[in-house]
Amino acid sequence: MTKGLYIGSVAAAIIIIIIVFVIVIKKRKKNYLLKIASSLEKEKNLLINVPVLNELSKVEALVKNNNKLEEKYNAWKIKFEIIENETIPFINDMLIELDFLIDKSKPSEVYKKIAEIEIKLAEIKTKVKNILSEIKEITLSEERNRATVIKLKALYRKLKKRFIETKADYEETAKTIELQFETIERRFEEFEVVMDKKDYEEVIYVVKGLTEMLDHMTIIIDEIPEIMLMGKNLIPKRTEDVSTEYIKLTREGYQLDYLNVEYNIVETEKKVNAIFDRVRVLNLEDVTFELKTILDYFDSLFNDFETEKLTRKYYEEGLIKFDKIKKHVEKVILAIETNLPDMKKNYNLTDETLDSVKLLKAEFEQIIKDYEKLKNLDKNHTFPYSKLNSELEIIMLKLSKLHERLNSIILKVGNLKDDEERAKGQLEDIKLLLKQSKYQIRKNRLPIIPDNYYVELSEASDAIKEIQNELSKKPLDVDTLNVRVDTARDLVFKLHNTTAEMVKSALLSEYAIVYGNRYRSSKPSINDGLVKAEQLFFNGEYKKSLELSITTLDIVEPGIHKKILDYKK
Repeated sequence: MTKGLYIGSVAAAIIIIIIVFVIVIKKRKKNYLLKIASSLEKEKNLLINVPVLNELSKVEALVKNNNKLEEKYNAWKIKFEIIENETIPFINDMLIELDFLIDKSKPSEVYKKIAEIEIKLAEIKTKVKNILSEIKEITLSEERNRATVIKLKALYRKLKKRFIETKADYEETAKTIELQFETIERRFEEFEVVMDKKDYEEVIYVVKGLTEMLDHMTIIIDEIPEIMLMGKNLIPKRTEDVSTEYIKLTREGYQLDYLNVEYNIVETEKKVNAIFDRVRVLNLEDVTFELKTILDYFDSLFNDFETEKLTRKYYEEGLIKFDKIKKHVEKVILAIETNLPDMKKNYNLTDETLDSVKLLKAEFEQIIKDYEKLKNLDKNHTFPYSKLNSELEIIMLKLSKLHERLNSIILKVGNLKDDEERAKGQLEDIKLLLKQSKYQIRKNRLPIIPDNYYVELSEASDAIKEIQNELSKKPLDVDTLNVRVDTARDLVFKLHNTTAEMVKSALLSEYAIVYGNRYRSSKPSINDGLVKAEQLFFNGEYKKSLELSITTLDIVEPGIHKKILDYKK
């Protein structure tokens, strides 16, 4: 019973806590919404207390004898009265309705009403801000425009002082500039008149006009001295220099028609005159750019002149170089044509080589024709040197390539003679080596010569004969000759090696058999081995005889092979 009572007490306590918690949450939420409503109330009150009325009172003092301003004043007053007498009360009703909704605890409707009030307050803020801005445009006009005009007057005095100090630099535009300064002075006087009339709308246009006129005058004072220097001094001097240099180069034989110098000088003078017609009425739009473009053009002409001078130098040097190569090529072609019959008779020249010589000669003749045409163009002053030099470079390149191909042919034909002489020298070396091999055989008096030796000797001798036969042919086929030489050299070297190996084996075998005679009586096996070695020796199998002798003697005298090799040394 006590336990049930305890549980019931706990449950009741929890319920009470939850109820209290809910009440606290609702109260906090209501306080939060009341705080928002209070904030909107303050924002509404601030709209009523804006300084519009103070500004309107300032305008009211300026309205006297100014119908335009009076109309504006009345319009602003009506707009503000509508806000004050109609819109603000409407917002008051919305705020009262908001308080009611907060008391009734209807969150969705409360937030909706808050949003409506905020939108309405924002609209009123914008309207009040616009009215205040329009009013201040009038109330602050005098102060603001006075400050602007003071700065403009300072700029005016600075420009006029600078103009007076450098008046000579402005030449024929000076009178027009003076008239422009007088116009600006009258605009300053007009500003005072308009300000006295309190015609603030007109003041805006007067101040704007003064600003534009002084901006333009700043450009005039800054740019006209430079314009006069370029148009009256630099360009005429540059024109004279270009004309003088053009006449001089033309008389020296330079072809410069492609530059259209005379026509462009006339057109430039017309362009400068048209520019100065605009300058005299102080229209400076793009004038500096156009005059600098003209100066750049004359600079480019001088660069073209210098290019022609330099190119002429390269061209004349190129002619000398071409003549030098041409003479050398002529000698080479003549030498080839002169020696070609004998070369063809002595060597088996290919049709391709013979045809290439003919083609190169025809190509050379065409190059010479092109060269002569180029010289005629130069003589008649038909093209500028830049064009002539380009053509000469092309012809020179063709001649240089032809020269290289001729040198290749000369080298190829010269190699034929070199190969023949080299083959003859190698033939003597091969014959000497064969002779030495035969001498070794005779010198050592071997009991028998194997058949394979005679086969190798025959092959080597036949190969030497093939070389001799090839050298005797006319025309000589050098490729075949080189093959014959290589073959004979390989066969003779093979014979030489065979001879050396056979003689060495025979001598060592003979020494081993003689050395082993001392052991014949001691052991029958030694005698039997040496007897077999002797048989092999007299059959011409010298290597086998040596191997058997060494194997036999090694039984009684280990390491005998070293003593035999020392004998060889």
